Amino acid sequence: MNKIILILITASMLFTKGYAQQAEVLTLGVFHFEFPNLDVQQISEEDQIDVLSPEYQKEIELISKKLAQFKPDAIVIEWPLYKQSEIDSLYNSYLTSKHELNRNEIQQLGFRIARMCNAKIYCADAWGAHTTHIEKLLDDDESNEYLAFEESFSNSPDSALYYEDEPIFKQQGILAQLIHLNDPVHIKKDLGNYLIKHFKYESVKGDYTGTDFESGRWFNRNLRILRNIQRIPDTAGKRILIIFGAAHMNILNYLFECSPEYKLLNINDYLK
Repeated sequence: MNKIILILITASMLFTKGYAQQAEVLTLGVFHFEFPNLDVQQISEEDQIDVLSPEYQKEIELISKKLAQFKPDAIVIEWPLYKQSEIDSLYNSYLTSKHELNRNEIQQLGFRIARMCNAKIYCADAWGAHTTHIEKLLDDDESNEYLAFEESFSNSPDSALYYEDEPIFKQQGILAQLIHLNDPVHIKKDLGNYLIKHFKYESVKGDYTGTDFESGRWFNRNLRILRNIQRIPDTAGKRILIIFGAAHMNILNYLFECSPEYKLLNINDYLK
């Protein structure tokens, strides 16, 4: 009996130790403050806002203070990995009042919160890898195959199924928009958009052209982003705030929920 109790206690200690080593993660899905309109859903100029205007600057300061309560020691941003030194330089200039924050969310939120919490900023964005067939297809944008594939983005029998979310930042503010974007119901619907339309496109009946394209463009990309986050040293990444375009959360949140290395917290517990 004593041996059984000892085994149970040892197992419990090992489990507790493993759980205690998990890094706590907050994922903040955002709209892109500069409105580059590089995504499928476009925001017309008349529906955009100027985040540098006083009313929105006040709101962004409030949002930053809310998220600073998480006390992150690492902030991960949607910026190419190879531009880490550029971000470090800009951030250091900001700390010494030599740089004014521009419109993008990386600086408006990431830089502000990093300064409040003395956190390190990490670039983690990456491009996905494609199959040889997809690389060849994308290499010639004048080929009939490419033009037919491109058409599948806008002209598809699945168009009626596409979930198009109406932005609310102009009517209700940035905070309300972020709460909405990070709602699990919205995130799940958003993932559904990646499983229809061009995902089902076939160059030749029965092939996987669209599926292979989306596998690289989206699913592989987010797996690579996760790998970049895993490279953050344990000593520097016990509490991680991730600021990425909201669409990324339909993959990243699931990966963090499944990973034994991380404990995903609810971002809206901090925003609301």
